[in-house]
Amino acid sequence: MIWISLSSNRLTGTIPTGIGYLTKLAILQLGNNSLSGSVPPQLGDCKSLIWLDLNSNNLTGPLPGELASQAGLVMPGSVSGKQFAFVRNEGGTDCRGAGGLVEFEDIRAERLERFPMVHSCPATRIYSGMTMYTFSANGSMIYFDVSYNSVSGFIPPSYGNMGYLQVLNLGHNRLTGTIPDSLGGLKAIGVLDLSHNDLQGYIPGSLGSLSFLSDLDVSNNNLTGPIPFGGQLTTFPITRYANNSGLCGVPLRPCGSAPRRPVTAQVHSKKQTVATAVIAGIAFSFMCLVMLVMALYRAWKVQKKEQKREKFIESLPTSGSCSWKLSSVPEPLSINVATFEKPLRKLTFAHLLEATNGFSAETMIGSGGFGEVYKAQLKDGSTVAIKKLIRITGQGDREFMAEMETIGKIKHRNLVPLLGYCKIGEERLLVYEYMKWGSLETVLHEVSRKGGVFLNWAARKKIAVGAARGLAFLHHSCIPHIIHRDMKSSNVLLDENLEARVSDFGMARLVSALDTHLSVSTLAGTPGYVPPEYYQSFRCTAKGDVYSYGVILLELLSGKKPIDPGEFGEDNNLVGWAKQLYREKRGVEILDQELVTEKSGDVELFHYLKIASQCLDDRPFKRPTMIQVMAMFKELKADSAEEDDSLDEFSLKETPLVEESRDKEP
Repeated sequence: MIWISLSSNRLTGTIPTGIGYLTKLAILQLGNNSLSGSVPPQLGDCKSLIWLDLNSNNLTGPLPGELASQAGLVMPGSVSGKQFAFVRNEGGTDCRGAGGLVEFEDIRAERLERFPMVHSCPATRIYSGMTMYTFSANGSMIYFDVSYNSVSGFIPPSYGNMGYLQVLNLGHNRLTGTIPDSLGGLKAIGVLDLSHNDLQGYIPGSLGSLSFLSDLDVSNNNLTGPIPFGGQLTTFPITRYANNSGLCGVPLRPCGSAPRRPVTAQVHSKKQTVATAVIAGIAFSFMCLVMLVMALYRAWKVQKKEQKREKFIESLPTSGSCSWKLSSVPEPLSINVATFEKPLRKLTFAHLLEATNGFSAETMIGSGGFGEVYKAQLKDGSTVAIKKLIRITGQGDREFMAEMETIGKIKHRNLVPLLGYCKIGEERLLVYEYMKWGSLETVLHEVSRKGGVFLNWAARKKIAVGAARGLAFLHHSCIPHIIHRDMKSSNVLLDENLEARVSDFGMARLVSALDTHLSVSTLAGTPGYVPPEYYQSFRCTAKGDVYSYGVILLELLSGKKPIDPGEFGEDNNLVGWAKQLYREKRGVEILDQELVTEKSGDVELFHYLKIASQCLDDRPFKRPTMIQVMAMFKELKADSAEEDDSLDEFSLKETPLVEESRDKEP
């Protein structure tokens, strides 16, 4: 038994303790019934349980701490690694469809909006999410909803050990005590609802470190003290903290108040009263005069700054498709850049302007669908890349800041790290680590043709594995998983050691229970890299990224662009051309002849070509995952006679990776 769904029925009685014997049970849905009694501690014995929905019942008693003890031993199969949509309960027993869960792996995403459960009542919200393939440690539940019941007692501190938990809804109960500081350990949490209880004490500062938190609600409790400053806690609306008389700080009223002046003793003498009145009148007149002078001075100063700001804005170049929109920003030069690296902590917008010569055309090193990229030389001698975003998706300030805070903490040797970000009016700037060699697209297709450098097979192999490693990290090691959505050779950058770094992954939506966008209105991706299924469903998947990676691998093997009318004609592309040759057993014609002549031989090239063909399968379920692609690369290295190189470390000394182009003109 893997999945039990009995939601929205008329069940009564208690939850059977025998459910604890179902060690393979992954999903248990008992919401919207009339169940009574307590939540059985035996549910903690369900070692594969990742989804527990008990909302809108008559449950009482304490929350069992044993629920945090699952091992999450869900192996690939009918549940794990699948895409789901579910409806979160935001309206109590009136929302009969709340908690509904449906798999939509083979369902057009736009059809979800027509499901009856989605419109069961106005107070519901639809989410999409993906269950993970395997878990190796306790705390693997990803969804737990026991809202709209009457459970009481304390929140078990052990719940902070559920490292994969994405949704925790304990709202509308009778919980008492404090919010455990251990909840700061919920590193994957996105939805945390503790509202409508009797919780007391402070909001733990540890909650400020929850990078993926996008919906927090602690309203209608008895909480006191300041809202922790930092992270995303101060970005949530007032309603999420309402009806806690002792809470203060952003976004609520400021903490503390000016001390009241001591009441003076009553003056008994008439003479003293008159003298006091005269002195007070003189003092008042003097203060009025001083305030008038200060007001005039301030008005003059503001006007001067306004003129200076207008001249500054007019002086900004419009080197590309974007224009500067700073008309409503006071003192834009002094705005700080939010940074994730200590050496950049004091960076301001003025420093970025100076480092790019006012974002001049001479410093622009690239442009794409998300904006223009500029090379910036900072005062300390370091070089960074600054991306000036085109406004996309209509994100609000809080959503933008939350996403940037999340992306800034993702570090990997094969990802381009986000060093900081800055918001000035409607403009949004991202600061990245500078990559010396630029994009793979430029080096492979443009530089070599102009007589610059030539990437030999050792270099291309290193780039192929590095890009795969970075994409595998996004798909399988990030919590929650990240789908790139626009994997292409121009988004694979090369550092000074020709190590591949995947870029622009921060522009992708995070695949988690927080993603309310189940489909996109326009086709995601770049022509030549878009998998065939995207033309039907418009839904982005990890297997779509695998297809795009297959195109990049084919580029490295063939040396050809994905779309080239002069090479493939108007109605064909690199993938179609290569598949036809592959079917006709003419695979050698696909390969770059500069590579075939190398000593590495054709055998290894054909192995990599076979991996590319698997990634480019028209059927998504037939494509390997990026973890499987990495395993295939590892197997090739194990079978290879080379001893100097390994999957994770390529030798730069034995074989030069960049050579002078063989077609270089004298």
